[in-house]
Amino acid sequence: MTESEFNELADAVFARIEQAIDAGDADIDYDSNGSVLEMEFADGSKVIINRHVPNREIWLAAKSGGFHYALQDGRWFSQRDGSELFAKLGELVQLGTGKQLDF
Repeated sequence: MTESEFNELADAVFARIEQAIDAGDADIDYDSNGSVLEMEFADGSKVIINRHVPNREIWLAAKSGGFHYALQDGRWFSQRDGSELFAKLGELVQLGTGKQLDF
């Protein structure tokens, strides 16, 4: 995959996350500058999502650890634990807010 193709896909991931946050009723403050999206929950915990262009991965960092997601068959899977990006993000949001968001 080219850098341009990766950036297009990553843009779509960030847009999907932002839309879910905006549509949900969870108490989440977020800030996005295009390459990094930072979510902060009422308890002060954070989840940071960023694109790592050289490896063509989406990286997710949280209190529970860091995860590197690569595209496989149209979905983003962790090289560490096999989790899917949006499923893991849903778990982390639920831990931080007590509410479930559908990504």
